[in-house]
Amino acid sequence: MVVLGIALLTVSDCAAQSKKQTPTEPKGKSGFEVLEGRWLRPDGGYIIQIRSIDANGKMETGYFNPRPINVSKAQATKESGKIKVFVELNDVGYPGSTYTLRYDPKEDVLRGVYYQAAVKQSFDVYFTRMK
Repeated sequence: MVVLGIALLTVSDCAAQSKKQTPTEPKGKSGFEVLEGRWLRPDGGYIIQIRSIDANGKMETGYFNPRPINVSKAQATKESGKIKVFVELNDVGYPGSTYTLRYDPKEDVLRGVYYQAAVKQSFDVYFTRMK
C-alpha cells in the first residue's frame, strides 16, 4: 500500500522480511570454543594453533613444524557428544597429510591419528594444550 508516496508494510510483509534475515549459522555456544588455543605434539614439537572456530566447527588454524605449514582444511564436528578435529595439510613434504583427533576433556588433550601422505603411514599421536 502506498500513501502520499510513502510505502507502508503490512504485518505479512514484515514477517516475510524477518524470515529473509534469519541467520544460517546457529546462535549460542557450540562447545567447540574449548578447542581454541595452541596445542603441542610433544614427540616432535609440532604445534596446532586454533585461532578461532565458528558454531559450525569451521576453524581458522595454523600448523608449525617449527615453520608454518599450509593448512588446507580444518573442521571440528561432534559425534556421539564427543568433539572430533580434522586438519588437512597441503605443503611441501605434507601433500594431503591429515590429523584426525578427538578431544579428551578430562585430560584436556587431543588424541588420534596422523596420516603422513608422503610416506603413506599412520601414527598414533596426541597434543597437549600449551599454557
